[in-house]
Amino acid sequence: MLDPEVLERITARRAELDDLEAQLTEQLSAVRSEGDELSFAERVLERVSEEIAGERASVSPAPGHVAGRTVMLVPHRGPEIQEAMLPPDYQRILSIVRQAGGPVTARQVGETLGWPSA
Repeated sequence: MLDPEVLERITARRAELDDLEAQLTEQLSAVRSEGDELSFAERVLERVSEEIAGERASVSPAPGHVAGRTVMLVPHRGPEIQEAMLPPDYQRILSIVRQAGGPVTARQVGETLGWPSA
């Protein structure tokens, strides 16, 4: 004959395990859901990063040719074009003009940059 106390303990333990299983199932579902959200966020981030890189590449300065010489083409200025997107020499020119505090000639800028003048 089975001991009633042992049966009671088995039943109590079975109930504990069923509760633990329900908790773990709920936690596993939450973990999987968050993992899915992170995967989605990563895909969105990759897509947006690619779009931004494409936009930057389309507005970044590119070499061109004028009168047989290679020159750096400057993108048209607009609210989306930032000074940092300009070639370094152009950034230096802007800095010189700002520091002058008034009108400057191309010759003055060239001399400040150490470029030969005619």
